[in-house]
Amino acid sequence: MLKRERQEFILREVNLHNRVLTSDLSEAINVSEDTIRRDLAELAETGKIIKAHGGALSKSFHTSFQINGVYSHDKKKSIARKAVNLIQDGMFILSGGGTTITELAKALPDQLQATFFTGSLPAAIEYIQHPTAEVIFIGDRISKNSRITIGGDAIQKIAQINADICFLGINALDPELGLTDNDWEVVQIKKAMIRASRKVVALTISEKLNTQQKIKVADLSELDIIITELAPDDPKLEPFRNAGVQIL
Repeated sequence: MLKRERQEFILREVNLHNRVLTSDLSEAINVSEDTIRRDLAELAETGKIIKAHGGALSKSFHTSFQINGVYSHDKKKSIARKAVNLIQDGMFILSGGGTTITELAKALPDQLQATFFTGSLPAAIEYIQHPTAEVIFIGDRISKNSRITIGGDAIQKIAQINADICFLGINALDPELGLTDNDWEVVQIKKAMIRASRKVVALTISEKLNTQQKIKVADLSELDIIITELAPDDPKLEPFRNAGVQIL
């Protein structure tokens, strides 16, 4: 793989999964970690990523609460428009973090009256601008990587909620391996959110389908609905539909 192709692959992985590890990139591309570190340094110098200990972070996710230059922004807005149709007045909504969740918060109709629980700082900032929504922030230690609260206190608070719907931003989703992620503490929060909700809705751009990360969050059977930017009958969604998950 040429250097240009290698760096394009790295940039896509960073934007797709928000956070990547040098070791994982080395394994995926089959080059040394030193080579990956040099590529990450060059990409960081040109302002395309944020270099972090052991890997890199997506610049579009981390540089601003206004989230300029969001990866696949139009697709995420399309997903958000589908998702808001599931929300009804009086519902208790539990939502995670990520740029797609933030687009959901922006897309809420003005007349909606619902309660939103979240540990995501960017999502909370959008929710509180809504004229009639009630917002409850789930406090604890804040992850600089994901911009959500993590830790035992957050998990205990989530356990007290009986949410009508949980909206989860997805890192990776595979028909056999289910929902996976690359951050241990974020995984524990997502597990708690799933347990605390009557219905679990995964929001994801289609590029994250048929991908996997190292840490298991949930089996596919634990998801009720998957929303992508694709039409529900798109062939790429067939394995998930065959597994009994509703596709929107």
